Amino acid sequence: MTLADPRAFVGAEPFYARYRPWYPDGLFAELAGRFGLDGTQHALDLGCGPGTVALPLAPLVAEVIAVDPAPGMLEQGRLLAADRNVDNVRWQHGDSSALLGMDLPPLDLCVMAKAFHWMDRDQVLADLDKLTAPRAGVVVVSAGPPGTTPLPAWAPVVADIRAAYLGTARRAGRGYYPEPQEQFRDTLARSAFSQVTMVSWDQLVVRSVEELVGLQFSNSYSTPVQLGRRQAAYERDLRQALLDHDRSGRYEETIRTEALIATRP
Repeated sequence: MTLADPRAFVGAEPFYARYRPWYPDGLFAELAGRFGLDGTQHALDLGCGPGTVALPLAPLVAEVIAVDPAPGMLEQGRLLAADRNVDNVRWQHGDSSALLGMDLPPLDLCVMAKAFHWMDRDQVLADLDKLTAPRAGVVVVSAGPPGTTPLPAWAPVVADIRAAYLGTARRAGRGYYPEPQEQFRDTLARSAFSQVTMVSWDQLVVRSVEELVGLQFSNSYSTPVQLGRRQAAYERDLRQALLDHDRSGRYEETIRTEALIATRP
């Protein structure tokens, strides 16, 4: 599966926009300082979802081109942009395999957040080499990469209920999650953007039962479409299992956001 397949998140779009945590302010301060963002640049948010990068980045640049193959994600992004009075994001339906045909302006920055693993990564980086200014950067952002922080205490509860309804394999659309076979840092290091540094931030997120259940519907492997007619039963069983685990209804998680910042040597 590649970014060309928009089906992985069908039905998840409103849950993604509502329940996924936003990235920390430190990420955007880092990008502003490192790339001298002063309101004159053009940035690409590739695989933008509902704009969790594009919207906070917009005040720092002249324009963000926010590209996603899922019309539902773009619609959620437009709604959030209107709510936040952000008018310099161009919401563009498209796919990572067609970058060279998008008539993009010379890019000063490309950010890919929780989307890089869906792509033909080598081809995307080769295309970005042709589309970016000499001092431009490519940034791969991942919130909660596997193994970077301990799993929260409630995670096995969620996993058990999900497995009971959907099995243990990670589904995505009509197929399964494409587990990358190479570390993203290594992929970047052998591209034109071979100078790679990593910056990270930790943030504590506290959710209610409602928020934690809603979060599960934002994942490609447990969308409402995946669950179908079993969604109501899944939600009921998950809610009860979480309350049996912790009656307080307060569920903490420390999320580590890592940014791989890649530039030309």
